[in-house]
Amino acid sequence: MAFSAIDGTRKWERQFWATGRTMCHEKTSVAAPTPASDGRYIFAIFSSNDLVCLDLDGQLIWLRGLTQDYPNASNSLGMSSSLMVADGVVIAMLENDSESFSAGLDATTGTNLWKLNRPKMANWTSPFAVRGPDGGTVAVLQSGKGLAAINPRNGRTIWEYTEGASTIPSSTTSGGVLYVPSHGITALQPAPAVGQSPKQLWRSGQLRPATSSPLVVNDRIFTLNDAGVLTCGSTTDGARLWQIRLKGPFSATPIASGTRLYCVNEKGLLQVVESSGAEGSVTSEFDLGATVLSTPSLAHGALYVRSDSRLWKLKKS
Repeated sequence: MAFSAIDGTRKWERQFWATGRTMCHEKTSVAAPTPASDGRYIFAIFSSNDLVCLDLDGQLIWLRGLTQDYPNASNSLGMSSSLMVADGVVIAMLENDSESFSAGLDATTGTNLWKLNRPKMANWTSPFAVRGPDGGTVAVLQSGKGLAAINPRNGRTIWEYTEGASTIPSSTTSGGVLYVPSHGITALQPAPAVGQSPKQLWRSGQLRPATSSPLVVNDRIFTLNDAGVLTCGSTTDGARLWQIRLKGPFSATPIASGTRLYCVNEKGLLQVVESSGAEGSVTSEFDLGATVLSTPSLAHGALYVRSDSRLWKLKKS
């Protein structure tokens, strides 16, 4: 569905028959993966492994029912890895306990450009982009085995990190450094050349995240644990700077505007945290009154929050 960012009017809606499995855990949904766009097309994948490409007016360009080609690519809780688009390639992670792989699809046709066998384990993380040794875009795939940096055009491995990583919260990158949910949080400098290994800058068990992915703001990194504790650490050495207990639990990843963090818990309580001081402090709360499991987004000075039945736009008046 597409909505007007001005007044929330629904502009268009497209529905698709699922060709794969629709079974999923009660805390996720068939529409768990976040869509991606290259500015010309919109790409969306569902837990049923149906991948669609539409133009900005909602007209269907192509559709791939990936379960038809790869019938065993699924898990019992539901797939949720989001897509990534780079260099005209849509990168999809269909990693699971059985037919586990990631693939690069031509953005204009949906045909496979490459397919890479991946570790056989359920995985809900999403790919992300970093700068490669030659200055181009590199796609990084995360799994329980670690990280694999690949060329998005051909799927060839550029470098690997093999010390394990989480299969739920995804890594984040800032200032050319990767912050990986691995043994807590491990900060990595990408490999300077093909075939070399990334450099570990530091590792901290005190910054271990739960479901939510880590967030980096300026020289600070933030994680949320199972108890709803928000931890702030230094991106310089991983030292813990402060902790504050929020009203949880959380599935959504916090987002930031300036030094303010926006943390929405599973009951729909949005808590605003000022993060710049020696201690974090909750400056305001806003109860949306609905279950929120997805991460909000920021655009043009507004905050967008989605539940399973409602979309909010929040902005300073």
